[in-house]
Amino acid sequence: MKGLLEDKVCIITGGAGPRGIGKAAARLFHEHGAIVVIADLDLEKSREAAADVSSERTLGVVCDVTDKASCEAAAKTVADAFGRIDVLINNAGITQPLKTMEITAENYEQVTDVSLRGMLYMSQAVLPYMVEQKGGAIVNTSSVSAQRGGGIFGGPHYSAAKAGMLGLSKAMAREFGVHNIRVNSVTPGLIQTDITGGKLTDEIKTQILTGIPLNRLGDAADVARGFLFLASELSSYTTGAALDINGGMHMY
Repeated sequence: MKGLLEDKVCIITGGAGPRGIGKAAARLFHEHGAIVVIADLDLEKSREAAADVSSERTLGVVCDVTDKASCEAAAKTVADAFGRIDVLINNAGITQPLKTMEITAENYEQVTDVSLRGMLYMSQAVLPYMVEQKGGAIVNTSSVSAQRGGGIFGGPHYSAAKAGMLGLSKAMAREFGVHNIRVNSVTPGLIQTDITGGKLTDEIKTQILTGIPLNRLGDAADVARGFLFLASELSSYTTGAALDINGGMHMY
């Protein structure tokens, strides 16, 4: 039985973290037949993460998503190696637990550059290939923080960056639908990853769970399954959408 992403070439940014959403997506995509490319800041860590997923049909590449030339070079490496680019998961991101009056220009640029500028630059790098082959799927990792105005770990600038991703995603979906390119987002709630792991005391967990109807924190695999749906033909008539993966933390 063929997988949902059989022979699709899929790039996942920010995928080198051992317990991250990107790594979980890489594993799941590979299980569904994809050729998986992990793109991250450190080439060796990207290669190690790719090899950890599988010794076959994986590739690790270096990519600084805040640098347009780096994004273009990464996309060219993938296209040269496999002849096409079918899926892009814009997953790279950072967070800072600051309040409004604490945010400096440097803080603002650090957070918005990785999430929002990174999404733009990496999308710009792969879209020409997708247009040429008349199809593709882009999925962007936003956050419930964009919808509910923060209130967990990320500061207001994180909420702003993630909300900007939703707007950019919809605009791109309108522009590139004519080329059979779908652009969607996921909005995860509180997910247990490398980023959140050190901050979640038992007391904080108990407090957070009172606001989650499913009564558990999310795992990286929960978000990876959302990626799989939006990257595959299961969502062939879905574009410009935001898929909530938050256990019911935020409903609207």
